[in-house]
Amino acid sequence: MLYRIITLLFIATVLLSGCKSKKRVTTTKKRPKTEKVVIVTTPIETVESNKGEEKAVTVVEEPKKNATYAEIVSIYIDNYSEIAKDEMLQYGIPASITLAQGILESGAGRGELTRKANNHFGIKCHKEWTGESVTHDDDELQECFRKYKDAKYSFRDHSLFLTQRSRYQDLFKLKKDDYKGWAKGLRKAGYATDPKYPEKLIGIIERYNLDAFDKQVLGSKASPMRPDNSKIVTHTVSRGDTLYSIARRFNITVDTLKEYNGLESDAISIGQVLYLHPVKNQ
Repeated sequence: MLYRIITLLFIATVLLSGCKSKKRVTTTKKRPKTEKVVIVTTPIETVESNKGEEKAVTVVEEPKKNATYAEIVSIYIDNYSEIAKDEMLQYGIPASITLAQGILESGAGRGELTRKANNHFGIKCHKEWTGESVTHDDDELQECFRKYKDAKYSFRDHSLFLTQRSRYQDLFKLKKDDYKGWAKGLRKAGYATDPKYPEKLIGIIERYNLDAFDKQVLGSKASPMRPDNSKIVTHTVSRGDTLYSIARRFNITVDTLKEYNGLESDAISIGQVLYLHPVKNQ
C-alpha cells in the first residue's frame, strides 16, 4: 500500500514538472518611437526667383510692323537709355557710346542674335564665359556668342567687357563727354574690324542726339555744387550701401562722390560719413 502511494506521488511530480517546462514566458520590449525626417530640396531657380533683382525683367516696347527705321531706333532708345545712363554712372562709359553701339550691333534690337540671345553688343563667348551661349554666323560660320536671360545683363556685360580688359584702359583716360574720342578709341583697341566703325557710331550719336544722355549724367555733378551753406550735407554709410547706390540715390556720379571724399577706391565701411558736396579747405 505504501509502495503504491509513493509511486503515485512520483508520477504526479513528473507530470507537473513536464507541464511547467512547456510554458514559455514571453516579454515584449517596447520599441522607441522614431520620427521620420523629410528632406525638402529647394531648386536653385526658386531661390533665385526670390531675389528682387532676378524678379525685375526689363519691359520693352515693340515697334509696329510698319514702323520706319527712325521710329524703331527711337523706341530702342526709350527702352534702354535708362540702363545706359546707369552703366555710365557706375562704370564711366558714355551712355551715348553704349546706346550707339547697341543700335549698331543689334540693328536697333531687331538683329537675329539679339532676338535669340538678348545679346546687344555682339560679344562672343571667349574662354572665361561660363554662361549660356548660342552659335551665330559672324566673321566665321557658327561662332559662339553669349546668351543672356535679360537685355540688362547684356548691357552690364558690355560695361565689364570694356573695364576689365587692358586694351581698353586708354578709353577711360578720355573725358566722359568725348564721344568722338571714345568711338575712335574703340576701333583702335580692336573692338570692331570695320574701318568705318567710329564714323558710324558718331553718326548715330549726332543723328539721335544721344550725347544728351551723357549731359544728363554729367550734369548731375552740378546739383550738389550749390549746397545750403547753413549745413553740411552728409550721408552715413549703412549696411548694404555701395558707392554706386549712394551716388544714384543723391543724383551724383561715383567719381564725383569719390572726389568729394578723397577716396582712391570703391571701398567704404559701415558708419563712415561721406560728404555729398565739395567741402571747403578739404
